[in-house]
Amino acid sequence: MMPAVNEAVASPDPSREYVLTDKQFAAISRLVRDESGINLSDAKRDLVYSRLVKRLRRLHMPDFGSYLDHVGSPTGDGERRELISAITTNVTNFFREPHHFEHLQRDVMPDLASRLSHGESVRLWSAGCSDGREPYTIAATVLQAFPDAARHNLKILASDIDHNSLEKAKQGRYSAEMVSRMPPAVRDRYFRRAGDEAEAGPQLRELIAFRYLNLLADWPFKQKFDVIFCRNVLIYFEQDLQARIFTRFCSVLKPGGYLYIGHSERVSGPVSKDLRQIGITSYIYEPSGGVR
Repeated sequence: MMPAVNEAVASPDPSREYVLTDKQFAAISRLVRDESGINLSDAKRDLVYSRLVKRLRRLHMPDFGSYLDHVGSPTGDGERRELISAITTNVTNFFREPHHFEHLQRDVMPDLASRLSHGESVRLWSAGCSDGREPYTIAATVLQAFPDAARHNLKILASDIDHNSLEKAKQGRYSAEMVSRMPPAVRDRYFRRAGDEAEAGPQLRELIAFRYLNLLADWPFKQKFDVIFCRNVLIYFEQDLQARIFTRFCSVLKPGGYLYIGHSERVSGPVSKDLRQIGITSYIYEPSGGVR
């Protein structure tokens, strides 16, 4: 059980409903880092308070100390997942950083389509898929380049650590404002109206498998990937952990496979020599300096 983390505070903020002490914030930061890899600096203290105070109200907890005792108890597994979901930043959009999808359609898919047509398998991974807008965009891009993709051995894995986001992704329902950012031809072909919302159509859904996955835990993959999207996820990790994740990505990428990362991220660690940059935050995996 997690030790109690209440302690006296000399001057609590009278405008706040609860007191979040330094020790309690440090305990939350350790838990989040150990569970998800996300590094919470002191600048994130207000964000942590504003997101977790909703959990305290929902559970009728009197203070953060009681909440942390509950999270650390044998019955606290479910609430630990809720805590991670509350802290996780889920900023996404359809066709976000469009150069990646342009590259996928123009430069990557012709070769993948040829391999599929010759009976090979193709695997793509959206690592940190949030509410599903990234993998649905990947699926639409694949279908634009190769309309018969569903008849071949192609699958997109969409994974996230946030159970709540995964449920939204599986539902595939988005507001009219969200889908309005898509090219009209894509929206009209692959989405259908569902009241005031739009819903991902079966052409997209049949290509995607949504799964819970923690990047810090085991990766139970049977096949290697041709393409990995992991964008604006590692930016929240400390540098040594980023390097470890890049090494693991290379271990599950096929030689000649592609990695797309976020606009504020940079490849680091020993495998940086094997990931050759071919565009804006776009890389090809060439182990030992060449594709084998």
